[in-house]
Amino acid sequence: MGMTPRRLTRFAWLSIAMALFTIGLKAVAYFLTGSVGLLSDALESGVNLVTAVFALVILTIAARPPDEDHAYGHSKAEYLSGGLEGALIMAAALLIGVTAVRRLFYPQPLNQLDVGLGVSLVAAVGNGVTAAILLRAGRHYRSLTLTANGRHLMTDVWTTGGVLAGLVVVALTDWFWLDAVIALLVAGQITYTGIGLLREAVNGLMDAALPDEEVAQVTAVLESFQTDGVMYHALRTRRSGVQRFVSVHVQAPGDWTIQEGHVLLENIERELSCRLSPISVMTHLEPIEDPASWEDIPLNREFAR
Repeated sequence: MGMTPRRLTRFAWLSIAMALFTIGLKAVAYFLTGSVGLLSDALESGVNLVTAVFALVILTIAARPPDEDHAYGHSKAEYLSGGLEGALIMAAALLIGVTAVRRLFYPQPLNQLDVGLGVSLVAAVGNGVTAAILLRAGRHYRSLTLTANGRHLMTDVWTTGGVLAGLVVVALTDWFWLDAVIALLVAGQITYTGIGLLREAVNGLMDAALPDEEVAQVTAVLESFQTDGVMYHALRTRRSGVQRFVSVHVQAPGDWTIQEGHVLLENIERELSCRLSPISVMTHLEPIEDPASWEDIPLNREFAR
């Protein structure tokens, strides 16, 4: 893909720098205005900092090559980053909700809204630019860690936008209770984001199958080789971070030589690698005439008995 996994850490450093910058700006905005909405925004930026640091650690671990204890590599570590990010978002949402409910019952006037709004707007623009960079890198290098970090930052941008819009209404109407309502809406919105990240991390750790569009590419390749008595079955797929895994049983005529079968499997694996990279392909060759070759179609022979 043009960049080693280890060099992806430069994006994590960018996220860390932006998180420190926006925390400072939003903290200043909160102390100037006293807005609990801006406080909730600053707390979410605090979560951004923690997750950015963790992303740096995870990307470093995921870049390690396979070893004797981790023959399939370390890429699954990326799901830990997504899971932690989701959990911290949920914790931040709870803290924001508690603070907002208290302020809802005891509204307070807000100060220097013009300065606070300007500071927060600068932070939102910075986060937006960083999020766009991370999302583009996450898609290009197929990194769950960068994608999750980018999605979280983009959520932060929309959150800041909602807070700023609400504070403009407060400034125009003196409806100070609206500040607490905005904070509650922010808590609900980031809770939704946190649940999505947790679900994605759990699916990865549970070895969920590849997305439908990628499975379709795998089956298209396999079906292109279904000539001269060749068939396939027992197709299994999974993802581990950026790495894809595919295993499949290929049936060929029993009178083929070992060399002919080997060439067939090499061609299948080469074509899959061209379509989907990075990918690890495990193939198993069977004689199509042998009844035993049809017994492993279920996911597990033991469960099928």
